[in-house]
Amino acid sequence: MNEATPACNPPRLTSLGRDLLHTTSKQRVLALARPFLGIAVFVVTASFGLWWLAPLIVFAIFVSVVTVTHDVVHNALGLGRRASEPALFALGAVLLESGHAYRITHRQHHRVFPGPDDPEGDPARLTFRSAVLYGPLFLPRLWWWALRRSRDHRGEQRWLLAEAALALGYVTGSVLLLPLTPAPLLYAGLVIVGSWTYPVLTVHLPHRHYGNTPLTQTHTLRGRIIPALFLELTYHLEHHLYPQVPSHNLPELARRLDPFLARAGVRPVPVP
Repeated sequence: MNEATPACNPPRLTSLGRDLLHTTSKQRVLALARPFLGIAVFVVTASFGLWWLAPLIVFAIFVSVVTVTHDVVHNALGLGRRASEPALFALGAVLLESGHAYRITHRQHHRVFPGPDDPEGDPARLTFRSAVLYGPLFLPRLWWWALRRSRDHRGEQRWLLAEAALALGYVTGSVLLLPLTPAPLLYAGLVIVGSWTYPVLTVHLPHRHYGNTPLTQTHTLRGRIIPALFLELTYHLEHHLYPQVPSHNLPELARRLDPFLARAGVRPVPVP
């Protein structure tokens, strides 16, 4: 991606179309339901002993959780503050993570990247190998940073502690259930190990070789299969420029933004 000039300011969302902010009730329900449908599929396949399907199902759950949590964090689904709190708790619980820690650190990432005090963005400054090795430490460090940052907000801290307790309780219960079934522990193992890819897949690669302007701080991937497989998470540049746009509208946002990106010298990365 070429370094853009300061004059290449992205167009206002109003000029691109405020319909890009729209989410139908059907889209909202589908986005929120997908992770739990994935868990139901995991339970059914485990009951039939189809263990080889487990990694594929957990991958689909990961993508669905990351996508919808992204939208909830940015208030892009129209849930409202009251509904967002339990939604973040439930969605984080699906992956034994903290949805509230993610909200705190991800909003900080959007505020300051590529500046300092951005624990979520730190892997962008690492080598590929270091980002891979950083995997097991990434989420614990984000949770601890969020806990310290929210020390003056008792309600936020209660959510953070409850999410940590749920994850630890699930893992403990899975070990105790091992004589009866390996399914819960297998699920825990897959989601924990899967989370170790976050520094590489969600930070290092999207922001690799970042620049100092909004158009060069991250990349955008274009294609048919990969963007659909990742539920439009590959439109990372578009998301950074307009975080209030829900994920299901990012392909249309990208289409409308393409003439501006072409004039600014931004070249999307082609993928299948």
